[in-house]
Amino acid sequence: MSAAGETFDLDQMIIRNAEAAAAHVKAARTAISSVIFGQEAVVDRALITILAGGHALLVGVPGLAKTKLVETMGTVLGLDARRVQFTPDLMPSDILGAEVLEESAGGRRAFRFIKGPIFAQLLMADEINRASPRTQSALLQAMQEYHVTVAGERHDLPKPFHVLATQNPLEQEGTYPLPEAQLDRFLMEIDVDYPDRDAERRILFETTSAEEQKARAAMSVDDLIAAQRLVRRLPVGESVVEAILTLVRSARPGAEGPEQRYIAWGPGPRASQALMLAVRARALLDGRYAPSLDDVVALAEPVLKHRMALTFAARAEGESIAHIIRRLTERLG
Repeated sequence: MSAAGETFDLDQMIIRNAEAAAAHVKAARTAISSVIFGQEAVVDRALITILAGGHALLVGVPGLAKTKLVETMGTVLGLDARRVQFTPDLMPSDILGAEVLEESAGGRRAFRFIKGPIFAQLLMADEINRASPRTQSALLQAMQEYHVTVAGERHDLPKPFHVLATQNPLEQEGTYPLPEAQLDRFLMEIDVDYPDRDAERRILFETTSAEEQKARAAMSVDDLIAAQRLVRRLPVGESVVEAILTLVRSARPGAEGPEQRYIAWGPGPRASQALMLAVRARALLDGRYAPSLDDVVALAEPVLKHRMALTFAARAEGESIAHIIRRLTERLG
């Protein structure tokens, strides 16, 4: 078979796989939306994060269904989901697990590793900024390398493995801000806002009736892994690649443009990788087989804003990271 024929067959296979994956993802989105109301953008971004194989930080005040969203996603996507409530007295061993000394019936003693809640496919780290930096750092290796080291021994995490962490932006007393190195491990920072009036009306009726809507599985783990593999195979046009490079590089100090004087430090190459995967996942979520410039613009803020910091002068002038990113995306043309 000629090279052209092999390329045609590969393209046809990708299209067939994309159609099947898109159908599964659409069913998952519908199933989640039947339980979580008025948060369409949040649901989409959380699904994009999972499809891209990443982790997300959900930021919002209490009572906006952040915890319910994670529980629902675990059920709908067929994942083994666990929840850890982060508190100031939480220890790394409470998350990772620990070795215990056991004595057999014959009197022989040996250490046995008891796995912690991190050994799940979907881990909800609730109010992650309430734990000490020592405990927060227990997630660093897991989020990047997908294994943990306890007492010098490596323990692999299940596949897939995703962390969806929540954070309350209002109550900061007694909290520990996440270090930049850990923030960079999150593919997206997703803002969870108040629902609109119609959505809140629906919440009133749906959640206070005798028959509350329950989440149902719409995908299996194998379906999800297949979709994640497909995301990495979707073709990306040169114009989209250039837009990603231009945007990320323009968000760093020292680049050309009027916004750079406001930027103290900016995103590294991991941001480019995250945006590349996220735009592919967004295309698949919408049933498309290749991302567009609109995907880059739509996902620029959640991918970049936790990877940037403003100068003191910028804060004094009332600038915000979201506003800076918006101006940078407008320059993409």
